[in-house]
This record gives sequence, C-alpha cells and structure tokens, in this order.
Amino acid sequence: MSAQRRRESPGGTGLQPARPALIIGGAGFIGSNLADRIARSGGEVVALDDLSRPGVEQNAAWLSARHPRLVSIEVGDVRDGRTVRRVVREAGRVFHLAAQVAVTTSLADPLEDFAINAAGTLTVLEALRARATPPPLVFTSTNKVYGHLEDLEVVDAEHGYAPSDPAIRRHGIDEQRPLDFCSPYGCSKGAADQYVLDYARTFGLPATLFRMSCIFGPRQFGTEDQGWVAHFVRRVLDDRPVTIFGDGRQVRDILFVDDLVDALLTASARIDATRGRPFNIGGGPGNAISVLRVLELIARRLGRRPRLEFGPWRPSDQRYYVSDTRRFERLTGWRARTEVDDGIGRLVDWMRAPRTIDATTREAAA
Repeated sequence: MSAQRRRESPGGTGLQPARPALIIGGAGFIGSNLADRIARSGGEVVALDDLSRPGVEQNAAWLSARHPRLVSIEVGDVRDGRTVRRVVREAGRVFHLAAQVAVTTSLADPLEDFAINAAGTLTVLEALRARATPPPLVFTSTNKVYGHLEDLEVVDAEHGYAPSDPAIRRHGIDEQRPLDFCSPYGCSKGAADQYVLDYARTFGLPATLFRMSCIFGPRQFGTEDQGWVAHFVRRVLDDRPVTIFGDGRQVRDILFVDDLVDALLTASARIDATRGRPFNIGGGPGNAISVLRVLELIARRLGRRPRLEFGPWRPSDQRYYVSDTRRFERLTGWRARTEVDDGIGRLVDWMRAPRTIDATTREAAA
C-alpha cells in the first residue's frame, strides 16, 4: 500500500490518515469494478475476498496490477469473525457485496447458503457496531426478497411479459411491495436485508441497502445459475448452445455495472439521507428487456445466431421484475445512464479480449 493520504481531522486540529474503503467481496464482478473506480479517484481500497468464485482470481490480479499502491487484496471469508473485525476496524466506508448468489446452490446446500448470506452479514454488522463511530455501510440485497410475485398479473405482450397494472408497467415494482422470501437463497438474503435495516434502526448504524435487479458488464464471469448475460455471451462466443429455463419471455431491467457503481458511491456519500432505507435498484422500465431479446442483441453484436435449448421453469423465477427506482432517484439524483445495447457491446468487447494473466497485466497498464 502507498503512504496514506492525509485529510483534515473533523476538529480542524491537523492532519490524520484517511481510512480506506473496505469492499467485502472486493474481487468479485461488482466489487472489482467498484474498487477500480475508487482507486482511479485516488482512494485506497481493502478488498476482502475468499477468491472461491471462478474468475475472481483474475479480477484480483487485474486490480493488483492496475493499482499496486492503492488496492490491497485480503484473502479471507466473511464468516471469519476475527478477519472481518480486523478489516472493519480500519475502514472509512464499507460495501458488503460478498454472498452466495445462486438459487440453485441454495437448494443444494441451504446451510452453507445461510452461513454466508445471513450469518456472514450479521458478522459484518457486529464488527461495525463495535466501532465507536461506525463508518457507512452499503449492503447489496436482491429482488428475490419479493418472492415469486405470483399475485402479479401479467399479460403476454409483444416482446415479453408485462404487468396488467398500468402503473407497474410504467414505473416498475417499488419498495412498498410486501416481502415474500422464496427459496433458501431468498430467505438468507432476506434475513440479511432485514438485519441491516434493523441495525440501522435499533443500533443507529449508518447503513442502507439495494434490492438489486440483474447487473451486467465487464469483469463478470457468469454461469448458468448467476450472471446470465455474461454467460450467454460466453456460450455464443464459444459456439455452444444456450439453455433458456422457461420460455425466454421473462422480463428484467438489466443495469450496467458502471451505473451500479455510481449508485453505490452515491448511497455511501449520502448516508445521512439513505440510512435505514431499502432501495430497489436496476435499469428501470427504460432498460426492461426479455431474455430472448438480450440474446438477439448479443447475436447482432457477434454476427452469429445462438443455438437455443429450453428447460423447465426454475423455482422462484419471476416472469416479470422491473425496479421502480424513483425513491433513490428523487433522494440523490442518480439515474441509470447506460442503454442496454451499449452495455452489451462493452461486455462483448471485454469478453472477446484474452483472459490470461499477461493480458490482464497489459489491460491494467493501459
């Protein structure tokens, strides 16, 4: 790490070391993009990650090569209370992004899913509560806390499913939607979601959270279970069939990662206004798109048509989920600015590039 930057102390009595941003899950897809943004602005970052997800070691290498004096990679698990307490103790702001992220994995091992998502988050909250003056926390929750949305009446519109309710069709689903945890993943993330809000309410922690829709962009190593936009691009690039679960007319408001990073930094900087409140974050109605339409855009970018295979609907798969982001927009002025087609083009360009460590180092130096 570099010599610490200096800032004026709150009392105006002199200079003291600035505290680094802590990103838990900092080598993951979102975490590495967030760490890069903070470091490019001159901020120091501690990225805590267990490096267990395929591909994240490449992100860690990229961050270390790109910002050798500003980004420190801490290999550790969110369930390890001693490690979490140590890194939280020195943090100036915290972004908790680490999670078990797939519904399918939670169905196979609910105990592991709970230990990471629910108990791991509680470990982070307790470490923050132990600080005399806790730093701001932004936690990434999920739209799965709203469940399957079985009561949401949809119609089969031209480009995918759409809600019958004209207000929801115009604005999306807002934070007044009742919680309805579904699947072990929904339960574990929902428990974490509620703990974050309650620690803000009961203990006064400066904490907020995002109930996120689908996020995509560079540095995403998607799989069939999670990160589906990047997974689709990889399958088409490799000339392998793409499996769609359901009929492909499911609609999501996909959000480019740069826009999410803007939102995360804004929520942290505006914590006096955002604390104790959940926000639905996604691309909104302007970036609502069906699964099949995403594949059409990918095919157009790559100049080849994918081979499609269809499987049964997955548990808790929502036919329509689009975020109503107006609460966060009104409070902060944030907007999703990247159009879907442009974002997919940028993801395709990144995925076409070599992914060796040598290429990662060259990319970092560029």
